[in-house]
Amino acid sequence: MDIFGPVLNGFGVVLEPTNLLYCLIGVVIGMLIGVLPGLGPAATIAILLPLTYGVEPVTAIIMLSGIFYGAQYGGTITSVLLRLPGEASSVVTVFDGYALARQGRAGTALGIAAIGSFFGGTVSIIGLTLLAPIVAGFALSFGPPEYTALAMLGILLVATVSNGSKIKSIIAASVGLLLATVGRDGFTGESRFTFGSLSLSDGLDFVPIAMGIFGLGEILYNLEERHNKVQAPAKVANVWPSRKDLKESSGAIGRGSVLGFFLGILPGGGATIASLAAYAMEKKRAKNPERFGRGAVEGVAAPETANNAAATSSFIPLLTLGIPANATMAIIFGALLIQGVTPGPQLVQDNPELFWGVVNSMYIGNILLLIMSIPLVGVFVKILRIRAAILAPITVLITLIGVYTINNSIFDIWLVIAFGVLGYLMKKFGFEPGPLVLAFVLGSLLEENLRRSLLLFGGDPAGFVTRPISGVLLLLFLLVVLLPLLQKAVKKSRANRSLNTAPHKEKEKETV
Repeated sequence: MDIFGPVLNGFGVVLEPTNLLYCLIGVVIGMLIGVLPGLGPAATIAILLPLTYGVEPVTAIIMLSGIFYGAQYGGTITSVLLRLPGEASSVVTVFDGYALARQGRAGTALGIAAIGSFFGGTVSIIGLTLLAPIVAGFALSFGPPEYTALAMLGILLVATVSNGSKIKSIIAASVGLLLATVGRDGFTGESRFTFGSLSLSDGLDFVPIAMGIFGLGEILYNLEERHNKVQAPAKVANVWPSRKDLKESSGAIGRGSVLGFFLGILPGGGATIASLAAYAMEKKRAKNPERFGRGAVEGVAAPETANNAAATSSFIPLLTLGIPANATMAIIFGALLIQGVTPGPQLVQDNPELFWGVVNSMYIGNILLLIMSIPLVGVFVKILRIRAAILAPITVLITLIGVYTINNSIFDIWLVIAFGVLGYLMKKFGFEPGPLVLAFVLGSLLEENLRRSLLLFGGDPAGFVTRPISGVLLLLFLLVVLLPLLQKAVKKSRANRSLNTAPHKEKEKETV
C-alpha cells in the first residue's frame, strides 16, 4: 500500500492557514485546560462541541485533537510548580517533579518533561502513520459479527480496566447501554423508553449527555473539591537540562514512548494508565529505587513521555475501527458523527484528507507545544489564581448556550442539567463517567450489528464462533471476564500453600 502520496497531501491540508490557526488554538486551549485542575480535555471538548458546527470537519477535529494532547503538556506545569496535577495523567509527575522544584531544579523538570513529551508524541505519531493504514486495511474484512464482538470487547475492557471499582464501572457501562436504547427501534419502529415524549422519539443526543456528564458535572464537583487558595509556585530558572540529566532520562524516554504507544491503543488504556505503568517500570528497573519520589529525573521523563505517546496512539482504534479507546476519544467520535463523518475502516479510503490531515496536524501541534510550553508558564500560573467562583458560572453559561444553539431546543438544556447532576453524583460516589459515555456511544453499534448478525445466522448465535475474527475477539472477551476469577483462584491457592507449609517449618525448627 502506497501511503506516501496521501501523507504528503495530508501535510498540504494541515498547512492551510485556517487549519494551522485552529491547530494553534487547540493546543493553547489544551495547555490551559491541563493547567486548570479538574476541568480535563474530555469536559473541555464536550463544552466546545457546538463551536465545531460552523467549520470544516478536518478543521474541527484538528482543533479538538490539539486540545487532547495539549492538555498532557499543560498538566505538567502545575504538577511541578505547585504539586497540583492539572490533568489526571500528570498525577505521577507530582512525586519527582515537585521534589526537583524544591531543590531549585523546577526548570530542569519542566525541560525534561517538554523534551520527553515531544519525543513520545512524535514516536507515537510515526507509529500511527505506519500502523493505522494496516489496521484499517485488515478491518475492511469486518462484517456485523466482527463489529459486534469488537464493541462487546471494547465496552468490557473500558469497564474493567478503568480506575476505581470494577463493579461501579460495569454498572456505569450498563446505564450507558440502557440510555442507547432510548428512542425508536431501528428495525421495528417501536418506541422504547420514550414515556410518550416526542423529544425522546429520536433517541438521546450525544452532545447533551457529554456536555452534562463531563462539562456541568465536572464543574459542580470541582466547585466542591477545589481549594480556594493556591500556594506560591516554585521559581523557574534554566529550563534546558544538563548533559547528565539527558543521559539519565534518555532510557526512560525511549521506554516510555514504546509503552505509552501500545497502552494507548488498548481500550481502557489511555494516558493516565500509561503514565502510571511507565513510572512503575522505571522504579522497578532502577538500581536505586529509593531515589524515586525524592527528585529522580527519570520519574518525570517516563510518565510525561508515556502519557503523550498514549494520547496520540489512542487515535488508532478510533480512526481505523470506529472504537473509542477512552472517554475523550468517545467525545471526538461524537464530534466526527456530528460532522457527518463515520470513523472506521472506510475512513482512510473514503476521506483521506481528513484522516491524514488530522494525523499530520499532530506533528505541527507537537512542535508548537515544545516551543510554547516553557515561555507560557508564567501566564498559566497567573490564570490558575483566578477563583473557581468566577470561572465556574462563565463555563456553565457557555455550556448551556452552546447546547441550545445546536437544535434551538429547551429540552436539550434540561437534558444537560439532568446529566450534569448525574455526572456530579457519579463523581461524588466514586463512579467513573467514562464507561457510561463509551457504552452509550458503542451501544447503538453493538445493538445494530448484533441484530444484523443474528439475521445473517438465522438466529443461531453459534455463527459468531464459526467466523475466525469474531471467534478470536469473543475468546478475548471470555479471557477478560475470566481473568479476575483466575487471579483470585491463584492468590487463594498460594495463601493455602503458605498456611500449610508454615506448621511444617515450625516442626522442623523444633526438631533441630
